[in-house]
Amino acid sequence: MRISEYQRWLEEWDRARGWHRVSPSHTLIHAMEEMGEVARLVLHLEGYKGGESPEAVREELATELSDLFVFLFKLAYQCGIDVEEALKAGQAKADERWGDLAAASAELERYLAQQAKNLSRMREREVAVDR
Repeated sequence: MRISEYQRWLEEWDRARGWHRVSPSHTLIHAMEEMGEVARLVLHLEGYKGGESPEAVREELATELSDLFVFLFKLAYQCGIDVEEALKAGQAKADERWGDLAAASAELERYLAQQAKNLSRMREREVAVDR
């Protein structure tokens, strides 16, 4: 299925139920709620909480991502945005900004080093507070 086909299907599906009348701001709030669910599950996959198997968490994550996409696609049609065209423009922007693979790799290394530095500082503060 093409992205534009999905977007058209969703709008038609919503219209058949009258759900297209929900305000874009409420659609955004629903999307944010779903993003919270996605965040919780990503943290779970990274080991924040134990319990469920990674396979079960990934299955739930797929469902929550789908829910998030529904609201994002809905927000797009409500605001007159063609998602497929927006994604094409986003690809071009990314290629323009990060087309140089060496520069992109160097930026990643800088970012990862900064993450490690921040984590080290946090650990140092914990040790100092515990004393």
